[in-house]
Amino acid sequence: MSQVISYEVAYKGLKGGAISFVQSTAVGMASTAPAFSLASTLGWVVVAVGLQTPLLVVLAFIPMFLAAWAIKVMNSVDPDCGTSFTWSWRALGPKTGWFAGGWGTIAADLLAMASQAQIAGQYLFLLFGVTSIGANASSVWVLLVGILWILALTWICYLGIEISVRLQVVLIVVEVAILLLMAIVALIKVGDGTAPIGHLDPSWSWLDPLKMSSPGAFMQGMMLMVFIYWGWDTTTSINEETADPGSTPGKAGVVSTFLLLGTYLLVTVAVQAFAGIGTKGIGLGNPHNANDVLSVMGSAVFGHGTLGLVLAKLLIFMILTSSAATTQTTILPNARTMFSMAFHKALPKVFGRIHPRFQTPTVSTVSLAVASVIFYASINFVSHGNVLADSVTSVTFFVAMYLGISGFASAWHFRHAFRHGVRDFVSKFLAPGLGGVFLFVLLGYSIYFYADPSESFTTFRIGPWHVGAVFFISVVTALAGVVAMLVCRWRMPAFFEDRESRYGPSLTESGAVVALDREFEREQEFDREQELVHQQEE
Repeated sequence: MSQVISYEVAYKGLKGGAISFVQSTAVGMASTAPAFSLASTLGWVVVAVGLQTPLLVVLAFIPMFLAAWAIKVMNSVDPDCGTSFTWSWRALGPKTGWFAGGWGTIAADLLAMASQAQIAGQYLFLLFGVTSIGANASSVWVLLVGILWILALTWICYLGIEISVRLQVVLIVVEVAILLLMAIVALIKVGDGTAPIGHLDPSWSWLDPLKMSSPGAFMQGMMLMVFIYWGWDTTTSINEETADPGSTPGKAGVVSTFLLLGTYLLVTVAVQAFAGIGTKGIGLGNPHNANDVLSVMGSAVFGHGTLGLVLAKLLIFMILTSSAATTQTTILPNARTMFSMAFHKALPKVFGRIHPRFQTPTVSTVSLAVASVIFYASINFVSHGNVLADSVTSVTFFVAMYLGISGFASAWHFRHAFRHGVRDFVSKFLAPGLGGVFLFVLLGYSIYFYADPSESFTTFRIGPWHVGAVFFISVVTALAGVVAMLVCRWRMPAFFEDRESRYGPSLTESGAVVALDREFEREQEFDREQELVHQQEE
């Protein structure tokens, strides 16, 4: 006997069936912002691991794929827009779900918004040739544009999921097309010897793990690569607005990770071969280019002719649109996580309000914009504009936490999967569990590594202690989550105390059982009945 678990999700007011598989996959790709992620992070990865950067592209894909698979599995049985919060709450308990799944998602998105706004602010001026402002990270004009950027994209998300998704499809098509064009032209120039001095011939040795300088360098590079891959899980955050919510979002997330692997590997090899890893000029090891290794390559790759200048401008525009895409898809999942938490009475009910016409979360969306603006302005002021590197790195802490807890939630939820055979054991328990273990190891190492203030771009002095910005931002953000959880625990005790509520109100029985344990009890009862029938026949 094989019972099929089929959970019905209570209608929350979101616009169901608005997103197709292709659109969901496009959102998954756009959410990672390939151009923005590579531009802002690739240089730091090269500093950490040198020529083995393409190897890390492949290795970082493994935990990301395992996490995507875990989310696919959990979404198939419980397509709730709260995703990591909902799954970890139901599988591992309310405190774990609230902090690791819920706050982990909220914190990661909030921290990412700062770096995205900063990129947008600088690149808008660079696009129009105002380098005196665009190259100045501490410019008040960059800060102002970054704030307006957050508000404008919040408004688009407020107006409806269909408008948001259509914009995402256009942006990701432009982004990937320019990225692939740049990579192909760069490889052609490397092949025919017209690449600039310092270029390298692609080598299989770049994929040799034995050439990694140290375990510490490997882990540091992996932390940065997790950020580059992060974002595809937006596909499941908008699951309740997707056609076939139990299947389409999970498949789209997995497909997105494979498409990202191909894109990142091609672009990384091409950029590393064309620019080299030197510390001067366009070299990837040049500290002056570490926050943006792509735009400085524009004219070198495409040439100085009219077409080359147009394409170089398009490269800058692509990074700007990439920042737009990822800002928008940072707002979407965060708002829906908060909305789901309010629906399940883990946050004040005001965060569960839905616009009657646009069918989007209202207070959750607007509150994220307000919090993002406050955080961005504050951290920008404290760091004198050097917000990008440290805020990007801080994101990794919370990404590893909430994606890792999703893997553990799947492993616990399907802890009896071995009873159904090897396939179910591997796909529903072992693979998600391994993804969770790897991401939590990465989280633990991140805490250890960034406790050293010298590893942060910006440092603070707090009394007798010298603290790095990455560690400081991460700890303060985590403590803010603990305080918020304690307040919610005080104001909404029912969520934290009523264990039965984790199976309602959004889960109902529909020709199936609510929990796996009940399923196995029924199977065992069926087997006993069949055995009794066989005995009677004999």
